[in-house]
Amino acid sequence: QVQLVESGGGLVQAGGSLRLSCAASGGSFRRYTMGWFRQAPGKEREFVAAIRWSGVTLYYVDSVKGRFTISRDNAANAVFLQMNSLKPEDTAVYYCAADSGQKPTIAKNAHEYDYWGQGTQVTVSS
Repeated sequence: QVQLVESGGGLVQAGGSLRLSCAASGGSFRRYTMGWFRQAPGKEREFVAAIRWSGVTLYYVDSVKGRFTISRDNAANAVFLQMNSLKPEDTAVYYCAADSGQKPTIAKNAHEYDYWGQGTQVTVSS
């Protein structure tokens, strides 16, 4: 059973930065596509970014391009989300997720991910 634990969330002013971490245990982490999603109050869960097992293929939702960077350390079973130039609309609970399937394209929908963390709150004040 794969377990994912996020950390690094918090309260930050607009324009600030945060670095989220997701520690994985169990399963075959280095073979999984890893993704970050977020969910704001009253809204559906939204895809943010994903990274293939090799770290080569990356994908970002348009609203975070140029501000967020996803990376992974397979030796440490960890994935990261560096968030810069944060905006109030980035406020949400951020979730780490793992896709254990071997798909030809990177997964961008929540239902394609098999394992989820408990989430970490990010609040950006204006």
